[in-house]
Amino acid sequence: MSRPDYIPSLDGLRGIAALLVVQAHIGLVFPGTAQHFMTMGSEAVGLFFALSGFLMAHLYGSRPVTKENVLDFLVSRFARIYPVYLAAVVLVAILSGMQDLNFVQPIVGATDFVRHVFLLGSSGVFWSIPPEIQFYLLFPVLWLCLARPHRHSGLIVGFAVVAVIDGLLELPGPGIMLVSKLPYFLFGALAGALHSRWDRWAPSALTGIFTLFLLAAFFTYRHVVPSFSPEFWGLQSAVAAAVIVALVARQPPIAAYVLAAAPMRFLGTISFSLYLFHVPIMFLARRTFEGLMPEPVLIGAALAVAAVGAWFIHETIEVPSRRLLVGLWQQHRWRIASGAIPAEGIERAILDLKETEKRLLSGTTSAAADELREEASRTGTQDNGDEKLRA
Repeated sequence: MSRPDYIPSLDGLRGIAALLVVQAHIGLVFPGTAQHFMTMGSEAVGLFFALSGFLMAHLYGSRPVTKENVLDFLVSRFARIYPVYLAAVVLVAILSGMQDLNFVQPIVGATDFVRHVFLLGSSGVFWSIPPEIQFYLLFPVLWLCLARPHRHSGLIVGFAVVAVIDGLLELPGPGIMLVSKLPYFLFGALAGALHSRWDRWAPSALTGIFTLFLLAAFFTYRHVVPSFSPEFWGLQSAVAAAVIVALVARQPPIAAYVLAAAPMRFLGTISFSLYLFHVPIMFLARRTFEGLMPEPVLIGAALAVAAVGAWFIHETIEVPSRRLLVGLWQQHRWRIASGAIPAEGIERAILDLKETEKRLLSGTTSAAADELREEASRTGTQDNGDEKLRA
């Protein structure tokens, strides 16, 4: 974890968000406990969206926008998201097809399964993956704005107008379309761009305390003051999520100590697998051990099994599949690049022959011409040998 672009506190923030999504679904798996829990799943997913926008802008915003870089980005994001997502979809489909199991968030029938495979499904937590992928497809346009803001000022104004209108319309969420979630990604991306360009500010311990307070208020304000904002998916929530991500990314003292602690970073590392698989794992744990222990103990055991299962899936599916797909893509790019070498050699040979012809036509003596022809012959032989070695 010594990469220069790695921010440990953001891993901890991701871990907290994943943990709160799990907590929000305890009542779903254990219906008798639902009334005892204050759920904050929407806030956690909104924070995920802002964090995604931040990281995309922070990691890619300063790189040149070339065809190769954009393709690398798209392949990297697809490899990061889709294989483990597909594994979760297949598992849920299998559980949904088992008679008398009564899985709590089923994928019903072949049509629903196909919809999920093509990122158009909304069972359980799967609804949040299509907007994420849609943002990745949109990001190259935003990337142009981040790389060359003066040249693409019109696009920047367009994004700002869309974000404001989106927020004012108070479009309902959640949902599989990007529209109602776009402000979270955009404000997060703005925070990421500012973070990369403004590195002079050294936050104080007071800033760290304020960051933790703001984080707690973000997750609890709808429950503490429900009349203030009963709906979550709005412009003010998107701004607040982006501000929290921006403050955490500066790693202020005290807040960094909490968020960058090893347990929080571990949860952040396995957060995506935990997010996708926690409901089926907890459901199976409940069905397996129900009646063998009191329900509070069973809930604790199910949470522990979900964490261990997410770690196992992270290590056996998420990471290996990402490495495999990215490695295959890099090999494909290498083959394309190596295949271009002979053509370049032919172009150089043609230019050399043209230069020789010019010299001959400009009155070069026959002896000199013979030398040139001999030299060209030797060069051609050497080039052929080089081409064989390259092949």
